[in-house]
Amino acid sequence: MVEVIKAPIETKIIEEVKPPPPPPPENLPPPPKMAPPPPSFVPPPEVQIANPPPAPAITVTREAPPPAPPVALAPPPAPTAPPAPVAPRVAVAAQINVNACDKPEYPAAATRAEATGVTKIRFTVDAAGKVSKAEVEKASGASREHRLLDRAAVEALSKCPFKPGTDETGKPVGATTVVEYHWKLE
Repeated sequence: MVEVIKAPIETKIIEEVKPPPPPPPENLPPPPKMAPPPPSFVPPPEVQIANPPPAPAITVTREAPPPAPPVALAPPPAPTAPPAPVAPRVAVAAQINVNACDKPEYPAAATRAEATGVTKIRFTVDAAGKVSKAEVEKASGASREHRLLDRAAVEALSKCPFKPGTDETGKPVGATTVVEYHWKLE
């Protein structure tokens, strides 16, 4: 037989002893120096703008017609007095009278955006001198404001009087002409 003795239980709280932190190592290199961050906004460079001339300039560029095929002439039968040379007629491209029409108005949005440039427009003119087609060959720029400038130039210059082109016989014919309109703020 076994005898069980019941006695009170004693408990003790034992604290864990932590070792001291290791000493910092000696002769460490300094921490790397960081370059300052770039500025969050870089202002655009200043642009010096010379005073523009008082009014926009219009330059007309004409396309030369294709050269006429060479004409073979038969030699004269007998060498008599040489006839006076006859100058052959040359086909003439359509012409625009830019002095007789109103200049395009600068669109307000393009003025606020200070948009400038050169709009190059190809006009197709019929035998009566009326514009049958106008298309922008080279835009004044890529922005929305530049498209406003191009549209204003086409609308205003299409109303200008055109002189139709002529063929080799002097008869009026339809032709094309290219006009450059320079947009400059005043």
